[in-house]
Amino acid sequence: MRATKKYLATAVIAAASLALVGCAPTAGADPAAGDAGAPVKIAMLTSQTGPLAAYGAAYTAGFEAGLDYATDGTGTVDGRELEIEWGDDQGNPDTAVAKAKDFIGQGYQILAGTAASGIATALAEQAAQNEILYISGPAAADAITGINEYTFRSGRQTFQDVATAGTFIGDPAGKKVVVFAQDNAFGQGNLAGVEAVLGSKGATVEGVLVAEDATEFTPFAQQLISASPDLVFVAWAGASSGAMWTALSQQGVFDAVPVVTGLGDVATYGAYGEASAEISFLNHYFGGAAGTEAEAAMIEHLEAAGATPDLFSPDGFVAAQMIVQAVREGGDTVDGMIDALEGWTFDSVKGEITVRAEDHAVIQPMYQAKLVQDGDAWKPELVDTIDADDVAPPVAGE
Repeated sequence: MRATKKYLATAVIAAASLALVGCAPTAGADPAAGDAGAPVKIAMLTSQTGPLAAYGAAYTAGFEAGLDYATDGTGTVDGRELEIEWGDDQGNPDTAVAKAKDFIGQGYQILAGTAASGIATALAEQAAQNEILYISGPAAADAITGINEYTFRSGRQTFQDVATAGTFIGDPAGKKVVVFAQDNAFGQGNLAGVEAVLGSKGATVEGVLVAEDATEFTPFAQQLISASPDLVFVAWAGASSGAMWTALSQQGVFDAVPVVTGLGDVATYGAYGEASAEISFLNHYFGGAAGTEAEAAMIEHLEAAGATPDLFSPDGFVAAQMIVQAVREGGDTVDGMIDALEGWTFDSVKGEITVRAEDHAVIQPMYQAKLVQDGDAWKPELVDTIDADDVAPPVAGE
């Protein structure tokens, strides 16, 4: 599978400390006595409808490409069929949990997917209660890492986003960072994240939080300049984005201080107006960023299927690789699957990735990017690749 498994001494110790004493079989199934040649039942839950449907589509297409790559085009693992069933979580935790319980009742031992952090944490609880393997998708909440021994993730987490933003100012110690966001759960969460990540490294972090119904942003732009920060971190969503970016540009914020935000999916590339070329972007992934053999294979598969590489394509690709590894090396017990994934290092779309044994964080490179004009449109261009270890989150619980 174009992969190797590496264990550092500390990882071996940590993995041993998490070793399971046993795994009760799911109702209606007897995995320990399973037929080694029988199909492996895999349940995939993601948003096929609802507000996150575009993310679900990118994840799904990435998964199909990753499965083709990891199985050398056979769709099987050592001759075993992978019986994959997809379900629509509709962006709703209650719907997702109900469907997960149905899959578990049918004897599924592997569950993967979702872009919503609230759904992922609910599914992680189901995984622990029923002792099945769960691999979350693009859901970014840091709380998913280390939540229990049955839960893994295939994407990045919020800490890695924020730490990547911090690379635009080098050592954060003694620097001033202002978070510019809406005064809602999303904005407050981003402020808390920057305080936790960059504040813990010695940065002074302040917030400029704006009412969601605000339509005039000139005073806030002037407030950002008056604060004299070393970095402005913008966390914004919704219909007012265009007016907000225009105000920052017209008031000279970009001339006064580096402004960083996250580069989203392909559909958002044209959303920044005249500020497009002036923003510095932290990025999880965009098509062409990595330049790896696995990325080339993924893009070829996506394009053949009429799809486009997008922000969460690698999350699906990695999920497929992890499932194949769990089946190939883990046997027919969840204990074995967990052991097969803990500490595993492998080559994927973004390069070398490690599933950290202690808490199942996915240690991976991140990117700095910018937008450049391409005719009447905008496209991302790589500025720098950030080493995986430089943005690795602390071990959960330590």
